[in-house]
Amino acid sequence: MRIAAIDIGTNSIHMIVVQVRADQSFEVIDREKEMVRLGAGGLDGRALTPEAMHAALQVLSKFRRLAESHKVDEVIAVATSATREAENGGEFLQAVTQQTGIRPRVISGTEEARLIHLAAVYGVSVPGDVAVVIDIGGGSVEVTRGAGPAIDLGRSLKLGVIRLTERFIKTDPLEPRDERRLVRHVEAEIGKYLHQVARGGFERVIGTSGTIMSLGAVASAADGLAPGAPLRNRRFTAKQMRRVRKDLVALDLEKRLRVPGLEPRRADLAVAGAILLDEILRRLGAREITLCDLSLREGLVLDYIARHRKEIAQADRYPDVRRRSVFELAERCNYWPEHSQHVARLAVGLFDQTRAIHGLTDREREWLEYAGILHDVGVHISYEGHHKHSYYLVKNGDLRGFEPDEIEVIALAARYHRQATPKRSHDGFADLGRRTRGTVRALAAILRLAESLDRSHAQTITGLELHDRGDDDLLQLRTSGDAELELWAAARHAAAFERLTGKPLRIEVSGHTYAEQPDTTPRVSGQAVRRRGHRRLGQDDAARAAGEVAERGGPSGVRHGMELVRPRQGGDQKREKEKLAHPDDVQPAPRHGLR
Repeated sequence: MRIAAIDIGTNSIHMIVVQVRADQSFEVIDREKEMVRLGAGGLDGRALTPEAMHAALQVLSKFRRLAESHKVDEVIAVATSATREAENGGEFLQAVTQQTGIRPRVISGTEEARLIHLAAVYGVSVPGDVAVVIDIGGGSVEVTRGAGPAIDLGRSLKLGVIRLTERFIKTDPLEPRDERRLVRHVEAEIGKYLHQVARGGFERVIGTSGTIMSLGAVASAADGLAPGAPLRNRRFTAKQMRRVRKDLVALDLEKRLRVPGLEPRRADLAVAGAILLDEILRRLGAREITLCDLSLREGLVLDYIARHRKEIAQADRYPDVRRRSVFELAERCNYWPEHSQHVARLAVGLFDQTRAIHGLTDREREWLEYAGILHDVGVHISYEGHHKHSYYLVKNGDLRGFEPDEIEVIALAARYHRQATPKRSHDGFADLGRRTRGTVRALAAILRLAESLDRSHAQTITGLELHDRGDDDLLQLRTSGDAELELWAAARHAAAFERLTGKPLRIEVSGHTYAEQPDTTPRVSGQAVRRRGHRRLGQDDAARAAGEVAERGGPSGVRHGMELVRPRQGGDQKREKEKLAHPDDVQPAPRHGLR
């Protein structure tokens, strides 16, 4: 399963694309970020600027195309401080959905802190350690404490680097009085909380986020490490980070742009970031900090995996998102898997053996298979009228990867597996074009016959072959047991299939002999079927070959009655007639395909 996770932050927008493994771990297969400064000028309840929103929308459109190129199954997107606080944050999110198809949700500061902590401890492998995690963003800073992934303390505070820079960085280089003002503000906002965290104790401090990673790169370069050296799990002392702070505060922007390791696009924010990190480490009493390049986006992935283990296992079984979506809907509706999948197989078999007649393609074959899987999901609501309930559930079941017209055809084919056949007066069917109506008629006729061939839900029909014999079609069935119910149901529901093929259908059973005792004359399994004008089957007919069970005659497409006659009964037995659609509603299809 592939997931794209997007973090719409105050300073940057990040996306990772991951492949989730069978053991519920994941591998990053692509990564992108853009610094758009969404929160610039828009924090503390002010509006996001049109320029910032336009830049963010362009980046998100690109990210969406990248995610699609990787054929991801899910796109998870969250927005943080800037969107959370902006007076027009809702308008921005609506524009994102309309223009990109991405549906971000705003998360609280507490939730943001939890997800970051989850990612940090996953990244640096501290399953038993009590860790403090620090994440410095553009609008907020998150500080958490917990043993492994579970946190016991977690807060998000409005101390992000964009916010601090806009408010306190008034000179370049920074004047000492402005630095003191910034430090006093940090102490007032977070001092008591950091004292509480420190009092609880911890084994290590982990730093995440672009700001901390960039400061770590500066410290790494000062130690003589090669540019671009991996920073994850690299430890720096608090003294090293204090030295980075002093060096950056002493420089103006032009000189900071030339500092080895410092990302140029962060040079204007680095002073506030270095002061904030150093003050947090000092108040915690931390001796060192371990860097981790996993943050909110990885936390989103881990959280999704934890909450969707069943769906991920399903993804391994069904890599194709369309097929997986169908089975997820079926399972949500507590479908009968053996029956539904068997009906789908029988339907596909009938479809393949009538290709020369209906002229449909593999695309429609797939629709038929999925209609077979879902045809009985309406029982989840009520057995009475369950074919109509199936139509509703399929149409509104959030099937992914399908166009709306595909879902409509699948839903209608499932709806017509029993009871009435398609009519122009029916909702849904009436709105279709002529060609699509013909497709629905063909698929529904095949599915109706296939469903009848598992009437007992025992999967006794193990194979079928359809033979064109000129005047009629012969359907030969292989069975593994008593198929009496199947033959009875097929006799009742074959009329729509006959209209599709334009010929009467005769059914024979082979591969199994039905007998009450091995040494007695075999009985006919199922109801023998005749049309008006045919002779009634009597006792002698029961002694015929067990393979010959049901026979039809008469022209196709003509309104007629069908009589079901039980063997071993006299001439006064009661007749059962099947109600068929009027020819004005369902027209017989020509022999060479649908028009």
